[in-house]
This record gives sequence, structure tokens and C-alpha cells, in this order.
Amino acid sequence: MKRMFLAGLVALATGALAGAADAADLGGRYPQQPYVKAPLYNPVFSWTGFYLGLNGGGGWGGSTWDRTGSFDLSGGVIGGTAGFNWQTTQFVFGIEGDVDWSGVGGTTVTSCPTGCTTRNDWLGTVRGRAGYAFDRFLPYVTGGLAAGDIRASTPGFAGASQTNLGWTLGAGVEAAIVGNWSAKAEYLHVDLGSFNCGLSCGPTVTDNVSFHEELLRGGVNYRF
Repeated sequence: MKRMFLAGLVALATGALAGAADAADLGGRYPQQPYVKAPLYNPVFSWTGFYLGLNGGGGWGGSTWDRTGSFDLSGGVIGGTAGFNWQTTQFVFGIEGDVDWSGVGGTTVTSCPTGCTTRNDWLGTVRGRAGYAFDRFLPYVTGGLAAGDIRASTPGFAGASQTNLGWTLGAGVEAAIVGNWSAKAEYLHVDLGSFNCGLSCGPTVTDNVSFHEELLRGGVNYRF
């Protein structure tokens, strides 16, 4: 009886060892591969390309007539934009142009009882842009040429206007929002210089009339 019991224990131990060896052999021939999650594809955003857009906002500034001194101007602007960006690493360089209808103007009665008025009816700029991209967010500085009309008038006289070339300098931020669309906000200082209104603005006084303004504009652009 004792011998039969010992023989049974030996048989069980032999079977267990054989099973363990087979399992080890299978594990060596067919190793289990760890599960690796495939990385999500996240393309790098690029600002390079041509774009068209709309812009609008408001301006405030000042005009000086020789006889009146300086007085305040204010009003709205709205217009169109076109430009091109080129991106290298995170630096973005570009050129942008815009033409806006302008309602910026103002009137003073200082030394001008019937009212001396300065207006700007249109404004255009051609500017360089330089920015540093944080993926879909682009802060930038900008500057270049400005062109627009300066209109000077006094009731009872013909008044006069002249298209002047000047300069502009500013900064802004632009953000890609959805698809090929982006939105921007920018500040520009614009100086159109001055012109001489002559006797068109008064019976005996010839005035040099100047125009400058600060612009805050928002806009949307579509990149091609």
C-alpha cells in the first residue's frame, strides 16, 4: 500500500514537471507582445500661404489747423485685406495690404466760429509683418506705408482735399480658428502728414491741415 502511494506521488510530480516544461517551451516559441497604442497623428500647423479677409473697427486721433490748433477726431472703418505669409521654423514673415472706407473726422470752433472740419474718407496700407508662431496662435508686429485723403472744410467755402502718403506702425495677434479661417485683432498708428488748404478754407487765412489716428481693428482671413 505504501509503495502504491509513493508511486502515485512520483507520477503526479512527473506530470506537473512535464506540463511546466511544455508551457515554458510554448512561451519561448510564441512570446506575448506588449500592447502599444498607436500615436495620434497631429500635423504641425503652417501659416504659409495667400489669404483674403475683411476687417473693421474704430479710430481716434487728431488734426491741426494753423488757426485752430489741435482738435480730436473719431469714427469707424471697414474694408478688405489681402496678404501672404511665409513660415520658417516658428518665425512668420509676410506682407499685407488693405483698403478701408473711413468715417474718422471731427470739428472745432476754436478760432473758427462756423466750424473747421477735418475728415478721412478712405485709408489704405501696405505693410510688412513679422511674427513668432505658437502653433495656431501668432503674435506679430507690422509697419509700412499708409495712404489716404485729408479733407478740410469750413461752411460757406469750397473746402479742399488731398491724397497723402504717410506711414503706419503697430502690432496684433492672429489665431487659426476652424478650417482655413483665422481671426485677428490689431492696433495701428497712422500718420498722413499735412497739406495746405489755401483760401478754400477761409477768406484771409491759409491753413496747413494735418491728420493722424490710432486704429483698433478686428478681422477674419481665409487662407488658400
